[in-house]
Amino acid sequence: MTPRVFVANRGEIAVRIIDACQRLGLETVLGVSTADRATLGARRADRVVTLGPPRSTDSYLSVPAVVEAASATGCTLVHPGYGFLSERPDFAEACAENGLVFVGPSPEALRALGDKLAARDLAESVGVPVSAGGRARTPEEVERLAASIGYPVLVKAAHGGGGRGMKRVHDPADLHEAWQVASAEAQSAFGDGTVFLERFVEDAKHVEVQILGDRHGNVVHLGERECTVQFRYQKVVEESPCAALPEQTRRLLHHSAVRIARALHYVGLGTVEFLYDVDRDELAFLEVNPRIQVEHPVTEAVTGVDLVREQLLVALGEPLGFTQADVHVGGHAIEARITAQDPENHLAPSPGTVTRWRPSAAGGLRLDSHIYEGYRFPPFYDALMAKQVAWAPDRGAALGRLSEGLSRFEIGGVKTSLPLLQRILDEPAYRDNTVTTRWLDQLLAGTDAAPAAVPEDPGTSSRVAEEAR
Repeated sequence: MTPRVFVANRGEIAVRIIDACQRLGLETVLGVSTADRATLGARRADRVVTLGPPRSTDSYLSVPAVVEAASATGCTLVHPGYGFLSERPDFAEACAENGLVFVGPSPEALRALGDKLAARDLAESVGVPVSAGGRARTPEEVERLAASIGYPVLVKAAHGGGGRGMKRVHDPADLHEAWQVASAEAQSAFGDGTVFLERFVEDAKHVEVQILGDRHGNVVHLGERECTVQFRYQKVVEESPCAALPEQTRRLLHHSAVRIARALHYVGLGTVEFLYDVDRDELAFLEVNPRIQVEHPVTEAVTGVDLVREQLLVALGEPLGFTQADVHVGGHAIEARITAQDPENHLAPSPGTVTRWRPSAAGGLRLDSHIYEGYRFPPFYDALMAKQVAWAPDRGAALGRLSEGLSRFEIGGVKTSLPLLQRILDEPAYRDNTVTTRWLDQLLAGTDAAPAAVPEDPGTSSRVAEEAR
């Protein structure tokens, strides 16, 4: 009997999962809200089931609704994509209790990685570099720890992400207020107000390593990505490999990620994230994201490995079909996230009917998207429309291809982030690869730009959209 996969997500990642399933000969059932019945994913899936109304808490975030729909349609596996239920241990447990294979790591691993403090402790225990910092419980402990780290410091939520529950502090006089505000934000967003301190790196690059493990004890890495171009802690442009890393540091980065994966007995696809201090040539572990990442296409472009295919095969119990020696990084790939947001109006959401959709047909480009002409972009979820990816033998050529591809991309009916992306690619600092994680915030300070370009978690962004209506 052919395994059947329930796709518990929407948008471009749902289309990506469906495509990978079909290439493997797996049947697909897509769960949608009433707002997503006319999506490209709904057209591509073998069967479509309505989970509930547009509000994500009543559809995509409803564990009972998703599990019941997957079970009722005879599915064997459930692929959560990214965001929504992808990192919820209770969802993984509910799948197991109902005879469904969760395409991702175990509930135990999800719990361990959902706590950044526990993940930090794990990294330290296996000799992976972490930044100066740690936990503190009383105002006096907070003051002492911050003084020992040295200002500026970063107050961070132990759970969740996306910049919520995160505050930068330059002045000791502001520490207690930042601690309280970050804790309140974390409690509101994630249901847990635990926060901790880390040294804030002024000139940092955000680098991450793609890992993949199977149920037979095999673990590999598939190189690294650089995700330094961020606006308010949200990624906008990503690339692979990171051209700024010295080779010795790159080897340490890869080995550190694999050590963490082995310590976790990690099964599935994951990403180990680090900060790279450019001035000190130092790495510091950040966290592990136990799911497919939005930016996974750049890794696929330089390695030739279909990550979603491998993710599905691992979930089915298959051993990895290749070893570390078989993984080779060739050329350079860059991804730009195109969103339905207006750069001339504080990046305000721009839902509406897409009256024109004409991507560039040039070579060396890949487009991951769920958009088509006539599609009505809904106001309920995140703003991501497409991911335009360019590959070339070197970074300069890839940048040129991406810039030309974006300039020829025609989108009508809604305002998009295309002008902002083109501006980023034209900036000398980006072309010279001297940008840091603060660069885009500084570039846009005082301009009309405001909210983050693409939320990493569509479940969270939908809640934000609902509160704003």
